[in-house]
Amino acid sequence: MFIQTEATPNPATLKFLPGKEVLIDGTADFRDAATARAASPLAGRLFDVPGVTGVFFGYDFITVTKNGPDWQHLKPAILGTIMEHFMSGAPVMATSGKRSAETDAEDEFFDEADAEIVVTIKELLDTRVRPAVAQDGGDITFRGYENGTVFLNMKGACAGCPSSTATLKHGIQNLLRHFIPEVQQVEQVA
Repeated sequence: MFIQTEATPNPATLKFLPGKEVLIDGTADFRDAATARAASPLAGRLFDVPGVTGVFFGYDFITVTKNGPDWQHLKPAILGTIMEHFMSGAPVMATSGKRSAETDAEDEFFDEADAEIVVTIKELLDTRVRPAVAQDGGDITFRGYENGTVFLNMKGACAGCPSSTATLKHGIQNLLRHFIPEVQQVEQVA
């Protein structure tokens, strides 16, 4: 098994491409070891590597965030953990990965009068923003819309990335304002 790695715009996060599907539906974002261990055997094992502070699963990639030593020290342990997991045949998630998407939809907030605007926002995010963000090892999800403000949640390599504010304000905000005049600003929420 050959696992490729790619740098992301976030220097604390590295993208790992195992050459196979990681999560078929949705995404999974883990920011602490306890949550990771309960939901994913692979994420739990990755948190066992000293210095790992975040794990994110996309369709065909894994991003790992660190706070510890240089990547040259962490990368071999992370590669070994990913390889061992996939070679064992164990599932990536202890439960279905669909739960993440369902939970996201339940947490959304917007006025029913704005439903048409929200549909357009989500369509633009899904077709123009999320594919580009996934290239950088992350994901962005709609959280809500209120009084002209779009609330988004950044995950994976995008969470805590130094350039995430620029991505939100200059990229996504400008795109949404161009297509949807009612949108005035974009804000990040957890």
